[in-house]
Amino acid sequence: MTDGYDYYQNALAERVNGILKTELLLCRPENLEQARRMVEEVVRIYNTERPHTALKYKTPDAMHRAF
Repeated sequence: MTDGYDYYQNALAERVNGILKTELLLCRPENLEQARRMVEEVVRIYNTERPHTALKYKTPDAMHRAF
């Protein structure tokens, strides 16, 4: 997502990783396929249901559709 390894240069990736760790790892997947499904669900929620302050409390999907 960015070109550096500094936290401040990589803030978006760090935010996404934090959300994945917080919300996805509430339960341990039983296998790789279940882990993939869990990640897909979190990404779907992140993009379509979760409002973002940086987007004036709109979802990324809503912002994308607005253009």
